[in-house]
Amino acid sequence: MFLFRWIRRTITVILILALIGPAYGISQVWRAANNPVVRNADVIVVLGTAQLNGRPGEALEARPVEAKRIFDLGYAPLIITVGAGAPGDRTTEAASGKYWLRTHGISSRKITAIEEGRDTLVSTKAYTQLMKKRYVSDVIIVTDPFHCARAITMAKDQGVLATCSPVQTGPNTLENSGYKYLIREAGAYLAYITVGRRGIQVSDHLPGADIVTKVLP
Repeated sequence: MFLFRWIRRTITVILILALIGPAYGISQVWRAANNPVVRNADVIVVLGTAQLNGRPGEALEARPVEAKRIFDLGYAPLIITVGAGAPGDRTTEAASGKYWLRTHGISSRKITAIEEGRDTLVSTKAYTQLMKKRYVSDVIIVTDPFHCARAITMAKDQGVLATCSPVQTGPNTLENSGYKYLIREAGAYLAYITVGRRGIQVSDHLPGADIVTKVLP
């Protein structure tokens, strides 16, 4: 009888956690996307996404557009673009973002391109290391709305203060993002806070994949 009760309680706890986990992830991603908080900072970081041989794709172009907007408003004096290139690319996501900003009126002296990172965690480690070398600690991250929660969490885990200014144009605005993007990001967020923080890297940039499907040792 005792063993039966123990098994039943264990199953109940597992089921409760299975329900609470996804709900928590979705709520965190949704809240960050719908209630962005942006304050003055030391630097604006433009996270990378797909570029087409030097020309930003629609999703990437929306990010330097937003970075320029808040830069022109005086929220931060410097911009960092970050992101590597895919195999065979002639340039990188970071270089593409920097080129767009330069050709739209921002001095190259105000922009640093870090051509590293094909996923959020690697990109975050790259730009936070540069921030620490420059003795700055406050960043505004520019990315898609549903990506904000994970990007902020990763930045804070690297020891910097972070807010997020989500894109207001392009295919990944809050209005244009569907439930699949929300669920994907909720899964990626949960994967990071559960196993990612323990050294198991979960890639969010897999060839031919649009969801987190693989855990790398």
